[in-house]
Amino acid sequence: MARSVRAFALAVAVLLAVPDPAGAADGTEDAAAYGAEDLAAEQRLAEAYAPVMMLVRQDESCGPGEPYVPSDVDALFDEPSIALRGPWTDRDLVAVAPSVEELAEGLEGYALDQPGDPLEPGCDYEDWADSVWGSSPEPTIYAHVATEAGVEDRIALQYFFYYPFNDYNNKHESDWERIQVEFPAGDAATALETGPDLVLYAQHYGAERADWDDDKLELDGTHPVVYVSAGSHASQFDEGLYLGRSATEGFGCDTTIGPHDEVRPEVRTIPSDLEAAAEAYPWTTYRGHWGDVGPRRFYEGPTGPNMKQAWRKPFTWSAKAREHSFSLPGAEVAGDKAGAYFCTLVGSGSDAFRRFSADPGPTLLVLLGVVLLLGWVVRRSGWAQATPAPLVARRRPGQVVGAALRMLGRHRRVFLLVAAPAAAASVVSSVLSAATPPVSAWWWSALAAVALLVLVLALAWAQVASAQAAVLATVGVWALVLVPLLVTGVLSPVALALLVAWSLVLPVVQLEGLGGWRALRRSWRLVRPQLLTVLLVLAVSFALVSALGGVLAALTFVVSPAPYTVVSGIPHLVTTLVWPVTALLTTYAWANGRALEAGA
Repeated sequence: MARSVRAFALAVAVLLAVPDPAGAADGTEDAAAYGAEDLAAEQRLAEAYAPVMMLVRQDESCGPGEPYVPSDVDALFDEPSIALRGPWTDRDLVAVAPSVEELAEGLEGYALDQPGDPLEPGCDYEDWADSVWGSSPEPTIYAHVATEAGVEDRIALQYFFYYPFNDYNNKHESDWERIQVEFPAGDAATALETGPDLVLYAQHYGAERADWDDDKLELDGTHPVVYVSAGSHASQFDEGLYLGRSATEGFGCDTTIGPHDEVRPEVRTIPSDLEAAAEAYPWTTYRGHWGDVGPRRFYEGPTGPNMKQAWRKPFTWSAKAREHSFSLPGAEVAGDKAGAYFCTLVGSGSDAFRRFSADPGPTLLVLLGVVLLLGWVVRRSGWAQATPAPLVARRRPGQVVGAALRMLGRHRRVFLLVAAPAAAASVVSSVLSAATPPVSAWWWSALAAVALLVLVLALAWAQVASAQAAVLATVGVWALVLVPLLVTGVLSPVALALLVAWSLVLPVVQLEGLGGWRALRRSWRLVRPQLLTVLLVLAVSFALVSALGGVLAALTFVVSPAPYTVVSGIPHLVTTLVWPVTALLTTYAWANGRALEAGA
């Protein structure tokens, strides 16, 4: 019934259209010149190039994946769970279940408030969307042909997608996304004959562009394929993990990694003439927010398509689009430490800020507790009194770490020489991994394998500095016991306990000449009286080897314009440089155990 009324209103608007000076000034067609043939051409054009949307599959409710499809906004109007709020204070209630006619009055600064809190969404918005659209909603998108004053020989075909909720770093109610297909033609009828030459995919506050014949643009006939980022709904050209270091790219990580649900939405065409559009789709004149605003502007609901620059100036908007995005194909994500740390840091920081915004009290108490705890640990550690000599001496946990670092500082050239082969091999390996190999070049694969082998041998040199049969025998026994325990999963805590107990085995082998089971038992005797010290040494070693490189790479990616191929090599390089430090730390822990043993 609603569609019949809308169609009748559109027909009346077309027949009775009068010139609109304001619309002409904005570059829209004169209403008197807009008729049924223009609308029909726009509808055919919209159908011909409607996107195929690839949504990350969600296998279970509230689980990973994308729970929403592009939705029909008509379901929001006269909906009892929606509140229309005014712009005067945060909670002004103007109406419940507002009609589309009420929204058509403009209402700039007003907000359509959904039930729920975007800072603590839980499953509330998924459940609410199911109650409004049903568990299997019909995907719907909106097409609009846009022109711009001063640009007479081009038109832009825009597709707008509405999602009930944005589950990204800046969580908010409702989400409007879009892509834009451009034609070197003056009207829709001509565009049907000429075809497009450019396409833009909106991503957060920016967009990425591609020529119509660009290899990165996937087409299904004449339909562009859009990979939708799970949660944020940013439109991407391919499957992968996308890293953004600015607002235009989306600060954080977008994933389009499948499996996917292929969606071919119903297309509804909004007339390019503003008056005809207002008659057929009255919500196109609503100037307020489509979600809760509240006191936290970072999490406020967005405004609609008609409030975006692209609605009236599509080519001014498209001129700002960038040529590419930083992406990691799905197969490489697991092995990319720089990308993993960047995503973890941004995601954890966003969650902490969201919790602080929702309720600052507990967050401040936790921060205060952490500061006091760190202060107490530093005060009790005796860090300032750490001296590197003599080697065998009783030290507090902090003094063991401090003595090792001071020894490193005094003899940094020696440790750099020890680390240099591994660092050089790491750089070569990273370059070979990032570069595009020649087609069918067997020597390229051989070169990469040699570089990896040199890296492993160099790390072994940095850790052990000499080959001993006792080392090989001890490592063999160590692996024989630990690997089966780790594989079982259930016994992995036992394996972790043994890792701690046997953490001093290398200095025992090298400096005491023991091997095999004797070396492992000796390690436990040295660990037992200084368990806290050994745990601190292991924590520092793990942070240096596993975390430091990833954190530095993530920070470098944010603050510098370095290519990502360079950034991704930083973790490996840092690991090779700090590898000798871990041996130094365990050596000082061994020496502290010897001193405790002698004192006892």
